[in-house]
This record gives sequence, C-alpha cells and structure tokens, in this order.
Amino acid sequence: MAGGLHPSLRPTPPSSSSSSSSFTSRLLLMLTILPLTLAAFAFVLQWRGGLTDPTTRWSPDPLFPGMDPSGTVPSSAAAASDCVDLLGRSRSASFPYYRDWKFSYGSDLRPKLCITTSTSAGLEQTLPWLFYHKVIGVTNFFLFVEGKAATPGVSKVLESIPGVKVIYRTKELEEQQARSRIWNETWLASFFYKPCNYELFVKQSLNMEMAIVMAREAGMDWIIHLDTDELIHPAGAREYSMRQLLAEVPGNVDMVIFPNYVSGLESSVERDDIKEPFSEVSMFKKNYDHLPKDTYFGNYKEATRGNPNYFLTYGNGKSAARIQDHLRPNGAHRWHNYMKTPNEIKLDEAAVLHYTYPKFSDLTSRRDRCRCKPTKEDVKRCFMLEFDRASYTLILVSLFLSGKEE
Repeated sequence: MAGGLHPSLRPTPPSSSSSSSSFTSRLLLMLTILPLTLAAFAFVLQWRGGLTDPTTRWSPDPLFPGMDPSGTVPSSAAAASDCVDLLGRSRSASFPYYRDWKFSYGSDLRPKLCITTSTSAGLEQTLPWLFYHKVIGVTNFFLFVEGKAATPGVSKVLESIPGVKVIYRTKELEEQQARSRIWNETWLASFFYKPCNYELFVKQSLNMEMAIVMAREAGMDWIIHLDTDELIHPAGAREYSMRQLLAEVPGNVDMVIFPNYVSGLESSVERDDIKEPFSEVSMFKKNYDHLPKDTYFGNYKEATRGNPNYFLTYGNGKSAARIQDHLRPNGAHRWHNYMKTPNEIKLDEAAVLHYTYPKFSDLTSRRDRCRCKPTKEDVKRCFMLEFDRASYTLILVSLFLSGKEE
C-alpha cells in the first residue's frame, strides 16, 4: 500500500541550497579550466612562432635603421637580401614604422599639407624622413625619384606607403616638363645646360611646378618643398603639429617662411661615427632671424669662424605656400604668383632643421653624382656655392691620397 511506505524511501524535492552549490561548483570548474586551456593554446602558438605581441604590433618597432642598440646583425639576417633589415626583416614590401597601423586622416581635417621633394636617397634616409613628417601632420608626399630612390627595391616600398606618390624621371616626364611654362621663362634659363647642382636646381623647379598641379588635384591646402636631409620643426604649435601651426595662419597670408637651422659641418661635428642623423644629431646653429641682434652681432666672428657668410650653405630657409590660382615655384626655397606679389610671414619659432653633411658618405655621394674634375674651372661650373666647391675638391683629394680614387 502506498500509505505503508517508509517515509525515508519517499523522494524529496531538491532544495534550493543544494542546486546553488552544484552550479557554483561547475562555474568554478569552468573558470579554472578556461584560463589553463587559453594559456596552453597561447604557449603552442608562441612556440610555433604564430603569436604577435599587440604591444609590438602598434609600436614603431623595429627601430629606425641603424638604431639597433646591440649594433650587430644576426648572421641569418646578413645572409638575406640587403633590404631585409629596412623592411622589418621581411621580404615583402611594407612600411616597418607603421606595421598594420595607418594614420587616419579624415576629409574634415584641415588644413592639408603636402611635401614635394626631388631625391636619389635610399630607404635608410627616406623612411625616417617620411615617418617623422607623417607624425607631425603632413598628409601627402610627391617624390620625384632618381638614382637609388628609383631602383625597384626602394621604389616598391615607397609606393606602398599611404599618401606617397612616386614620380620617375622618364623620357616622357622630361618631354612634358620641356613644354611647361617656367621652362621658357628667363629666370630659370640661366641655369640650363650646366652639370651637378645647376642641373639639380632646374629639376627641382620643374618638379615643384608639376607638384602644384598634383597637390591641387589631391585637395591640398598647403605645399612645401623639402630635401630629404631636412625636417620641419613646428615649434610654437601646441601638440607639435604642422596642421595646427598652419591653421592659425591668417587667411590673407599666401606664404609662410621657416628659417633654417643647420647642423653638421655648419655648426659642430658631434661625432665622426654618425649613422642616423635624425636621431643622433642634436646641435644646430640657429638662423639669424631667430637670434637677438646683440647676440648675433656679438658672436658673429666666433660663429662664422673666418667664413665670409654666417651660413656655409643656404640661409634663406624654406617656405610653405597656400595652394591657389597662378602659384608657381621661385627656386627651391620660395614660391611666387603670376598675378600678384605673395603676402608672406616669417614664423618666430618654427624652423627647418638642415642636417648638413653629418656623415662622410654625404660628401662622397656628391662625387658619385657629379663626377666633376677637381679643377677650379670645373668645380665652379658644377657648384653654385664656394663651400660646395671647396668640400668637393677636398674629398676628391683625400680619396686620391688614400688610394680610393684614381
């Protein structure tokens, strides 16, 4: 009979406390197993070389070429191609300072600034130069390349960088520039058909003229011409930003002058083993525009050290021009306008840092590019500045005496 069953044999409904205890036990077990599983999975991936540390993914690592503190190159890397270290120890064309990170410049961020240059430099100089100016707010680059810069291994990397347009000196380009407006203007004609620096000056002017058109098509607001041994120093701007600096320029200003500071042979040779000038050179001679008059005149003899000029190379700085109708280049340092005299201002703090011959190879590269004879007549035909003539002759003589030049 049902009524005769022993009370202890009757099933009792589960209590809420026992149910909660069971759930807690299972939860603790899962929380224990899950981290152990993930740790084991991460260990396997790292052991197989398939795990990327997020901190290195977003940081500018590897360091700029030549900044490896160990100063050594693994034998495995040395056996690879010459561009391995520059490409972040990868054979694929990539920009090592970015990894997979791209600077996000929205269309609403104004003003937009572009840089144009004519260069034959390799990646070890151009990549840090590009990266620095990207960081301070430059959006686009128009690189007119020759020599080493135009070789497949270098140009492929440059073309892979967002915002960089590479223009090669082809026969078609030269024919197009020969039909340009400034080709037939008298101010440039006196530099035609001369070698070395005169030829470079003509190419720079013609390239700047083309860059104006490219800048306008790209929606740029400002354009500046820089060499790859120069860095813009936006002192006086909050957040060290070129965009912020130019945004505060009044709307009626057509051109902004950046006085130049100089290093290397111009100021003081800090060391004779400089590898990365942008990160290793720290001493500059300030432009006279940024010096009090009593300081400038009081220290003039000591600063010039017997030279006829305050600066050995150029002293008129570089300029940024507002993109507008009838804009044209006026040499490598200035811009002009066919219809008016540009309204220009000179900044009190911002400057161009010019890394003047910080390495011995900077001098020998002129020998490779110019191939002028070390005679007074020939070097005068090749170089505009007396310092360039003297340094070129000196480097040829030193190489000859060391047996490295025939």
